[in-house]
Amino acid sequence: MNNIYDLIKTGEGYTLELKERFNSSIGKEICAFANASGGKIILGIKDSGEIIGFNLTNTIKSQIQDIARNMDPSFHVNVDSVDNIVVIYVPEGKEKPYFVNGHSFLRYGANSCQLKRNEIRNFFRKENLIEFDRKSNPDFDFNDFNENAFNLFVKNSGISSSLSKELILRNVGLFTEDKLNNSGVLFFSNDISKYFLNSVVACVLYAGKTKTKILDKQELGGDFFSNFNDAVKFSLRNLRTEYIIEKVVREERSEISESVLRELIVNAMIHRDYFSNGRVIIEIFSDRVEISNPGGLLFDEKDFGKISISRNPILVDLVLRLGIVEKVGSGITRVRDALKNNVVFEISSDWFRVIIRRDNELGKISEKIIEETTPKTTQKTTQKILELLKQNPKYSRKELSELIEGITEDGIKYNLKKLKNEGKIKRIGPDKGGHWEVLE
Repeated sequence: MNNIYDLIKTGEGYTLELKERFNSSIGKEICAFANASGGKIILGIKDSGEIIGFNLTNTIKSQIQDIARNMDPSFHVNVDSVDNIVVIYVPEGKEKPYFVNGHSFLRYGANSCQLKRNEIRNFFRKENLIEFDRKSNPDFDFNDFNENAFNLFVKNSGISSSLSKELILRNVGLFTEDKLNNSGVLFFSNDISKYFLNSVVACVLYAGKTKTKILDKQELGGDFFSNFNDAVKFSLRNLRTEYIIEKVVREERSEISESVLRELIVNAMIHRDYFSNGRVIIEIFSDRVEISNPGGLLFDEKDFGKISISRNPILVDLVLRLGIVEKVGSGITRVRDALKNNVVFEISSDWFRVIIRRDNELGKISEKIIEETTPKTTQKTTQKILELLKQNPKYSRKELSELIEGITEDGIKYNLKKLKNEGKIKRIGPDKGGHWEVLE
């Protein structure tokens, strides 16, 4: 009984629907849970979590069970009264897809979305009824659990901090077969590359319109939320900023708005195919930004931007709880409205890519500046690295990046390799415990 009240405290989500009373939408919710991972519908609760109570009569109980029984194919739910509230237990369906009154629904975050018959059949056929994000991960070592990431998630999602860690993880759908599932590992692992090498997010800044010369590169292998935030920061740092002065207030505005970048980056991370060996890649050129992720659409291309289906519904639910995106299913529309004709979506069976055009004239100026200043900037960076290594040959890449302003660990790695190839430094000993020797 106490578990039900604890569940209510975690709020609505992928496996929980709160309702004040019994109404005609119950069938839609049962169908959506049956087509997804199952869940609970609790009657007598306001959206805010306030308990107002609901009286379960035999008539209403029969009506609820009849709704499930009349689904196509027929389905069964358990209905119980707990104190003054009602709990409808909906198991995951074994004969997906299910339909109610000729319509099919699928759980998406805290919402139940209607799908066309051919769309949902196509979805289940492509996924072969296997979802990466709720698959249990027996290899996860809880010594790698990131407590800071977990506490930040609890705080930002508005979940009561009085609940135990295990209870919260269970209630938000991160335990499968008594083990942390892949979603939980992605969100709360200290080193995600230890478990999923392909989940690393690659960020690259190029000089010009081609991939010939790399100016900065960063590979993000932390927890999901940190990777997302760091990818947004990398993008904003390497885009042009416009300064708008109104009266005495100066406003900084990125050439591509932060809200658009956040929407596109998080979409790439939650909708990607984690069974694929490919990575999410953010590439910044002088004339465009490309954000790519492995995994094509789960529905017809003509319906792109109109319907919402995800191959990783638990990840979607976690992102919605954190408020990273504003509303389910409206992201593409918002991006199109914001960027007008400056965005192109490239869709294939295995990949999805968004290309954002940068201002052509500013792009030409930017490319010219990059071409003129890159040799000077690189020379200054390598000279600074040499000076620091003379002072302390045991400096790590991380320490060097902290001592040299405006360069990441990957930027240090690039420059160390360059210096090594030029014969200016050599490595003595292993990566750990070794040191650099300056030869010039």
